[in-house]
Amino acid sequence: MSQNRILSVGATFPTFKKQAVVSIEKGKEFADITNEDHIKREQWMVMFWWPKDFTFVCPTEIAEFNKNYDEFRDRDAVLVGASTDSEFVHAAWRRDHEDLRGLRFPMLADTSKSLAEELGILEAEEKVAYRVTYIVDPQGIIRWVSVNDLNVGRNVAEVLRVLDALQTDELCPCNWQKGEETLVG
Repeated sequence: MSQNRILSVGATFPTFKKQAVVSIEKGKEFADITNEDHIKREQWMVMFWWPKDFTFVCPTEIAEFNKNYDEFRDRDAVLVGASTDSEFVHAAWRRDHEDLRGLRFPMLADTSKSLAEELGILEAEEKVAYRVTYIVDPQGIIRWVSVNDLNVGRNVAEVLRVLDALQTDELCPCNWQKGEETLVG
């Protein structure tokens, strides 16, 4: 297990500028993305990490986030996928894997592992990121963190439920769903 402390709720999300795969169209594959992108647009950011490209659980999650892309956009949230693989590996995987060709969000390449290390999410042995999901508010503050072990996929519907609850800025009871009553404090 990693001895790192995972950056958690209430902390400022780290500053970063990384290459990301944004397309499979020749000459338009790569773009820089930063932590400031969502702040400038006053949007929420949902960043989810996976351990490795060209694996089995990861594409099921990435495809599910992509299926729900409009749900995140409707909630004024920027969606960013990330791993410690290079942008070239990301691009090859997108071209190779049918479920990843039409992704509508960037695949961030943390090749130096500096962002994953600052977040405290590197697995100790292989130095790959755990399956971690961050919800960051428009001011750059981490409002939710979920960590899964390497072999267990996450629940995208739960990420959306928590984003909905956070955006109410009210008290939300257990199992609360969008449209239900919140609690009076």
